[in-house]
Amino acid sequence: MPINETNILSRGSVYSAVPQLWLKSSYSAPHILSGADCTREGLLSAANSYIAAQTAGKLDGLTFAANNFTYRENNKVIDIKKGVISQSLKIDLHRSTADTIACASYTMLISTTGLKPYVLSTQLRYIGNDTASLTMIDTIAATTGSLFFNAAQTLKYIQAESWATITDVSKRSSRETLKMAGDAYLDMWTDAQAADKIPWGTDCERVEGSRLTKPCGGQLPHGGSAKPNGMRRYVIDETVGSVDVLCSFDSLGGMPDSHEIRMEEGKVKYVHTVTK
Repeated sequence: MPINETNILSRGSVYSAVPQLWLKSSYSAPHILSGADCTREGLLSAANSYIAAQTAGKLDGLTFAANNFTYRENNKVIDIKKGVISQSLKIDLHRSTADTIACASYTMLISTTGLKPYVLSTQLRYIGNDTASLTMIDTIAATTGSLFFNAAQTLKYIQAESWATITDVSKRSSRETLKMAGDAYLDMWTDAQAADKIPWGTDCERVEGSRLTKPCGGQLPHGGSAKPNGMRRYVIDETVGSVDVLCSFDSLGGMPDSHEIRMEEGKVKYVHTVTK
């Protein structure tokens, strides 16, 4: 399948009462919690330490696993000192979600100024349940020249969204439902029926790079590629109805990609795509 606007347009993936989900860039890194349980507080605290490291372009505030740490950027394992995390970025917006089952977090960062603007989608993973032992930083880094890239426009769209905690537990989508939505979205390029399996909300909005589409249930692919989108890595946070999937978008040439979905009352509300 050729890469063109029609084919790529619908490639978004599938937050408040909790203030740390949507924050401006001014903060100090909190103490990282550790212990027997992988807690939401520990994951979000560790995510804030990552944000502080990216802001400073220094690794001093991060604690890495002694023998099993990996830094992956745009689906390639590289020396962390050569990664985007080694660059000091002025962060205009950041938002983090937490997956206590996988002991992982997801953070979106938007930086519109500096030598290069960036939109980063980063998953952090830990050994066992100890959020003081960082075993992987896994980043999709989009910048000038990336697909549909315009960090200032992306910032405008994302700032207008509401990612409030879903306080009524009965209205939260299950972990299984959220993963199914993320997988179904990525399967649309190889499965002609996948798009029809996704419960689209009538007010759903899709932000792909800097392009906004609403409602987001239209202009969708229905198969056509023989290559499924692979390398799927998940962070699922039922409290905000979100699933983030980092992947290799093999259906359209293997582009490093992040797809994020938020569901409200069983329907898809927001879709985000960050593509290298």
